[in-house]
Amino acid sequence: MTIWLLAVIVLASTVGLGFRQGAIKAGFSFFGIIVGALLAVPLGRLLGRVLGMIGMKDPLLVWALGPVLVFILISIIFKVAAAPVHEKVDVYFKYKTGDLRQALWERLNHQLGLCVGVLNGTAYLILLVFLISVPSYMTYQVASGDKDPTWMRLLNRLGEDLQSTGMAKVARSINSIPQVDYDMADLVASLYRNPLAEARVSGYPAFLGLSELSEFQSLANDRDFTEAWQRQEPVATLMAKPSFLGIRNNPALLKTIWTTVEENQMDFRTYLATGKSPKYDPIQILGRWRFDVSAAIVAMRRAKPNIPSSEMVKMRKYMEAAFAKTRLVAKPDQQITIRDVPGLKAPGGGVPAGGLQTLQGQWQDLGGGKYQLTLSGMELPATVEGERLGIKANGMELVFNPEQ
Repeated sequence: MTIWLLAVIVLASTVGLGFRQGAIKAGFSFFGIIVGALLAVPLGRLLGRVLGMIGMKDPLLVWALGPVLVFILISIIFKVAAAPVHEKVDVYFKYKTGDLRQALWERLNHQLGLCVGVLNGTAYLILLVFLISVPSYMTYQVASGDKDPTWMRLLNRLGEDLQSTGMAKVARSINSIPQVDYDMADLVASLYRNPLAEARVSGYPAFLGLSELSEFQSLANDRDFTEAWQRQEPVATLMAKPSFLGIRNNPALLKTIWTTVEENQMDFRTYLATGKSPKYDPIQILGRWRFDVSAAIVAMRRAKPNIPSSEMVKMRKYMEAAFAKTRLVAKPDQQITIRDVPGLKAPGGGVPAGGLQTLQGQWQDLGGGKYQLTLSGMELPATVEGERLGIKANGMELVFNPEQ
């Protein structure tokens, strides 16, 4: 077992080093390990911010490197502090006592150092077990066998040995990682194993704002990334794709993604499994909508039953040309966007005037499927009935259907 081999190497090294250095240096090292382990996470977060400020953008590297650097730095400080103390004691027994007391001291010093070395080795082993268990929890779930990098295969092997030897219990006993981090890892692994869930992910209401960002638009349009995901290529390969790096190397965006997923985690899991969102389904206006020319013509004829057929033909041709690309997105933060829509303020009502534009505004829930839209200074009433969204604007009704 690799874990037992690792344990033998660590303990043998620290025992030998403790015997050679003596009790004082080994004792300082032990306290350095304890203090470093306690301060690694809180100070590591601060150091992670510094690493980000100096140009390190990879969030996984920053997350892992900060605590490790803090632990190493504190251990070095304690080892440096041990040197003058050891020297003073050594000088005392060498020059101010007799040969017998000096010999007894040296023997005691080395034997105590050996015993403290056992403590150091045990502490190091516990920390190593913890450092193996945390990342291997994620990498094991997204393993691709021999296609994975060597470091990942080794990490997964160590993670398996932790479970088979029972050492995983040791890691859990000192684990201070929040449960939400493990839940996130489970969610990422589930999405990786189910590439067909992409359609549902993009349609989840809480992600509507994110999906409008250029980074996600680039990822969605990256056919190479999509095909690689569907082929279940290694995670390391997917993360190296240029379109994914645009998201991975944007700390502010990653923080926004994390916060959004964390706030909606349970509801998102339900949505992935059932296609239903208990949290957002009651808000009927949420989602992406496309303009429905036929439904708009029917609504116009219903509102103006005496309109001449020739006029209706002209109106249909106009709508087919002017509203062909019109899309509406209503987000949970009460923001609404209508893209590629003609000007809504038309002289004399009826036919809108102006070129295509993008309207930004807010929506307000009035209850009973009725909403009030505020777009570019206009107050427009809207109604959602089943899978139909109608917006009354300047004597006509704009009709939208859910975008599939």
